[in-house]
Amino acid sequence: MPLTPETLPRHELVGLDVEVVAASNPDVVGLAGRVVSETTRTLAIEGADRVWRVPKDSATFAFDLDSGETVRVDGERLVARPARRTENTGDSQWR
Repeated sequence: MPLTPETLPRHELVGLDVEVVAASNPDVVGLAGRVVSETTRTLAIEGADRVWRVPKDSATFAFDLDSGETVRVDGERLVARPARRTENTGDSQWR
């Protein structure tokens, strides 16, 4: 399945460029970098000076796709174990 704005929440996020566009913690708003790790509840974003762990459920992220599009995703949609999130909802021929 190709990476599109509609399928982004079901894809692997590690390696994508991202920016935190809204968050309950004002210190992480505007943080931009590359996703280097993901857990059930956090994204690890490598910024200019360090790796930040940002809680998914209290932030909104803007991901840059290879097509040049930017996709905003409410972090609540991403809260799940990464392996489980990528296999849920759907059209997989293996389920």
